[in-house]
Order: sequence, then structure tokens, then C-alpha cells
Amino acid sequence: MPADPLPLRDIHLPEAIGWWPPAPGWWLLLAALAVLVAAVLVYKRIRKLRQLKRTVLAELDTIRRAYQDEHNPTELVQALSTLMRRASISFYRRSDSASLTGARWLQHLDRTAARKEFENGTGSILATAPYLPANSRIEIDINELLSLCEDWLRQQPVKGESS
Repeated sequence: MPADPLPLRDIHLPEAIGWWPPAPGWWLLLAALAVLVAAVLVYKRIRKLRQLKRTVLAELDTIRRAYQDEHNPTELVQALSTLMRRASISFYRRSDSASLTGARWLQHLDRTAARKEFENGTGSILATAPYLPANSRIEIDINELLSLCEDWLRQQPVKGESS
């Protein structure tokens, strides 16, 4: 007879694995998901900002085509003045450009332009254009004015880029 049998215990299962802390793979998945969400949000913001610039330039093309059809310089200059004002409010803070008139408006355009031809050049008509009667006679180089406005619109930063 065997001497003393070994006291055997029942089979014990290991304790259940806890949910915290997660395994490194879960941390990596969470980080990848956060990066993906951030990338999507940044992409949407950039796309929206670029859409503003495309919209403004498309409106400029519409104004240019309307002038080519009707050859009315007064309407062209008034439309350009309105577009420049609306674009400035969109590109910069409303408080920086919405209330400007006359020489201060032209100075703002020159300050934010590569070509400084608003206050003392072709663009000076934009300060008085909205107040001209419909049948006014305007002596100005229309192509130069369109080029000046287009250059200004193209080189403007959209909100968020400059701040």
C-alpha cells in the first residue's frame, strides 16, 4: 500500500481576464480612430474654406460674362463693388471691413492686396460705384479693374488660414 496518498485538489480555472486596462492593441485602435476622426474634420474644414474662394471667383466670372453681354460699365462696377465688399466680409472679420466706406474702404483693400491700386489707381471707383446713377458714364479701363479685383480675390486668405 502506498504510504500516504498525495492530497490532490480539484482543478481550478484561472480568474476571468479583467476589461481594464485594455490590451495594447485596443489602445492602438483607439488612437487610430481618433486620428481618423481628426483627419476627416480637418478635411471637411479645408474643403469648406476652399469652397468659399471657388464661389467668390465663380461670381466674378458671372459678373464678367454679364458685362460682355450687356456692355454696361456702371452695372459692372456696382456689381464688383458689392462682390468685393461681400468677399472682404467673408475673408476677414466683419468688424474689420463691413463698416468701412470711402477712402478707409480703399485703404483696407490696398492693405490686404498685393497690387496697391485701389486708393490711388483703377480700383478707386469701387468707393463711389454703389452710389452712381444707373446711366452714369464711367471712363475707366474695365479689363484693368477686373484684373485688379480678380488678383485681390485670388490672393485673399480664408478665415482660419491667417489666424
